[in-house]
Amino acid sequence: MRLTSFTDFGLRVLMRLAAVPGAGASTAELATELGISRNHLAKVVQALARAGYLATRRGGGGGVMLAHAPADIRMGEVVRTLEQGQALVECLAQGPSLCTLDGCCRMKHRLRAAEEAFLAELNRSTLAQIALPRVGATTA
Repeated sequence: MRLTSFTDFGLRVLMRLAAVPGAGASTAELATELGISRNHLAKVVQALARAGYLATRRGGGGGVMLAHAPADIRMGEVVRTLEQGQALVECLAQGPSLCTLDGCCRMKHRLRAAEEAFLAELNRSTLAQIALPRVGATTA
């Protein structure tokens, strides 16, 4: 299974924020630290905030922070949220399939089961379990 760069960036943002518990960061700081364009990062942050993983504040002193304790954030659910609408293969996408083998292929069901197993395995981990504390970081 291959994750989109959007999901990769979302996971990086969450791990970075979890590395300094209780502290937030500006999108400019995150973009620089993570090597992501600020424009792309804004879309990732917006999706994470809409899903309830991040809290955002505008203006001076604003930025983003985790909306929940890292121990309460399951990685499989994050990936499921960020990969929403990205089918593993064309025949698993919403709507009619253009695959000429659709209807006479048994692989589709196995791929769907494999995708669910992948997400279930990720759900065994929380953000707290995968994020390392930042060296020299202090909590707010």
